[in-house]
Amino acid sequence: MPNSNEIHSSKTNPYELGLAKNAANFQPLTPLTFLERAAAVFPRHTAIVHGSVRRSYAEFFARSRRLASALAANGFGRNDTVSVMLANTPAMLECHYGVPMLGAVLNTLNTRLDAKILAFTLDHAESKALIVDREFAPVMREALSQAKVKPLVIDYDDPEYKGPGERIGSIEYEELIALGDSSFPWSAPEDEWDAISLNYTSGTTGNPKGVVYHHRGAALLAQGNIIVSSMAKHPVYLWTLPMFHCNGWCFPWSISVVAGTHVCLRQVRAAPIYDLMVREAVTHLCGAPIVMSTLLNASQAEKKKLPHRVAFFTAAAPPPEAVLAAMREAGFDVIHLYGLTETYGPAVVNDWQSDWDLLPLPEQAVKKARQGVRYGALDGLAVMDPATMTPVPADGETIGEVMFRGNVVMKGYLKNERATAEAFEGGWFHSGDLGVVHEDGYVQLKDRSKDIIISGGENISSIEVEDALFKHPAVQLAAVVAKPDEKWGETPCAFVELKPGVNATSQDLLDWCREHLARYKCPRHIVFADIPKTSTGKVQKFVLRERAKELSA
Repeated sequence: MPNSNEIHSSKTNPYELGLAKNAANFQPLTPLTFLERAAAVFPRHTAIVHGSVRRSYAEFFARSRRLASALAANGFGRNDTVSVMLANTPAMLECHYGVPMLGAVLNTLNTRLDAKILAFTLDHAESKALIVDREFAPVMREALSQAKVKPLVIDYDDPEYKGPGERIGSIEYEELIALGDSSFPWSAPEDEWDAISLNYTSGTTGNPKGVVYHHRGAALLAQGNIIVSSMAKHPVYLWTLPMFHCNGWCFPWSISVVAGTHVCLRQVRAAPIYDLMVREAVTHLCGAPIVMSTLLNASQAEKKKLPHRVAFFTAAAPPPEAVLAAMREAGFDVIHLYGLTETYGPAVVNDWQSDWDLLPLPEQAVKKARQGVRYGALDGLAVMDPATMTPVPADGETIGEVMFRGNVVMKGYLKNERATAEAFEGGWFHSGDLGVVHEDGYVQLKDRSKDIIISGGENISSIEVEDALFKHPAVQLAAVVAKPDEKWGETPCAFVELKPGVNATSQDLLDWCREHLARYKCPRHIVFADIPKTSTGKVQKFVLRERAKELSA
């Protein structure tokens, strides 16, 4: 008589019989369905506010379909790249849905880049169409003259833009929309692995790399944002974060999940931010630390009392204790996030524990400075020795490289198989960020691998030195880089911006550092200067490293 193992081995597994995927039980994940649902369930709810323009979800959905229809009528389709040079406007939101509705790939261009890099991007992306805001027409005209590709150019004439500009295209955006069909039979992607967008890295060490997102990752990260932020139904989201940056951290898709309101903002200025927060009862916004500085350093005439607590999501360097306290007093609840372009924006959150509220404020600030733990949408977050691919001990001291694994990691770099293979070596995405793991599993960044300062054989974290400087009451912004040194190899060099109307000398700051840091970690040079930043508020350390080299010379 056969034993049970023999019986099972001779039969097909019952879970593989008649249980195949089909149209009824399996559909590709995509964020496009979020807008479709919001329009069906809340058609009259305000989806977009932009100056005097107020559009409902029914209108948002219809216009996105018109855009898809008009692009399709011009011959564009699956895997065609549609590049856009737009500010935070309704057109940019519509592109996040209308472009992928016909299977095309959305490429949002950084509005601060020069013509040479933009021309490279258009060629590398093989852009078939280009939508250009009138404000950015001059630089795009120059970029197009340098580029090999000849895309269909569509002008966008935003009525809220009052400055100089020109039209360089063959048709205006509203004219194009008018030609489209609001009942266009858009469809989900053939495969959730299909590309939805293309985002270029900053290219600080050469030509930028094209990071490709897929529909699955965009849908999961968009919903992950809602969970992490505990967004209730109908939030009001103010666009202080550029939508060209990691597709606005996927929030153009997130807000549709809860049928929220997008409040558009062309430029980050204190007065309009406060005005909109009060007038539209804003509940959420995102931004780099520079946005916090803009809000906190606003004049009394610009500031307004907020109608309720506002959630402020920030990434990059952790805000110093004094800034956190000032934001709290101003009515903001700061949530610290972390991620990269390659992870669809933020994929790590400083998930706050309720018992930390009982800690003294300085100890709360120490907790708040950590990047945190993985989003629910991310499968793996680890700090590992990149040579052995083994996790570092959770001691808060041993430094390793921060690595990611899961469905919210990019498909790879467009037309760059070597860089993709290197980034995914060992089955993990290598971030290039250095960090530690604390006993409770929370990750904290210590530096970028290229920013660590090695002085006399000792590793010095530029972030640690910057944090000490940030705590000085006169310092608004600090950035620390390595300065070549004949004796030590490298020494820390600090570039500092002081708060308006506040004075401090180099000696004041050096004395302060000696009180708060080990002697060998203290800067040998303090330079007072405007610190160069990217369009998303990140400090351009590669520029400062060159300045430090010049100082040595």
